[in-house]
Amino acid sequence: QVQLVESGGGLVQAGGSLRLSCTTSGRTFSTYAVGWFRQAPGKEREFVAAIRWSTGGTYYADSVKGRFTISRDNAKNTVYLQMNSLKPEDTAVYYCAAGPFKYSSWSMTAYDYWGQGTQVTVSS
Repeated sequence: QVQLVESGGGLVQAGGSLRLSCTTSGRTFSTYAVGWFRQAPGKEREFVAAIRWSTGGTYYADSVKGRFTISRDNAKNTVYLQMNSLKPEDTAVYYCAAGPFKYSSWSMTAYDYWGQGTQVTVSS
């Protein structure tokens, strides 16, 4: 079955960087998109970034454009989220998700599979 495993979360000071990894298994993802979402305490889960596996096309939320970069490594079946210039408001549990590519990749409903999440805490 499809599995998504996130790693790389942790505690970092404001202005610092972290790289999250989402390792995928269980199927070929060539027609899929992989997205990152986050959920802060008391808030709804929100879209962060997505990548279309076949073309490498990327999509970002306005709040992270210019600071975060999503990429993939085909050989390792892994998607990365490089997060730079982190702010306290980036603190959240970050989730990796995968599903057949749709142009609504910003929506949670576009994804069929979810990882367990990894905590990112940015201190001020």
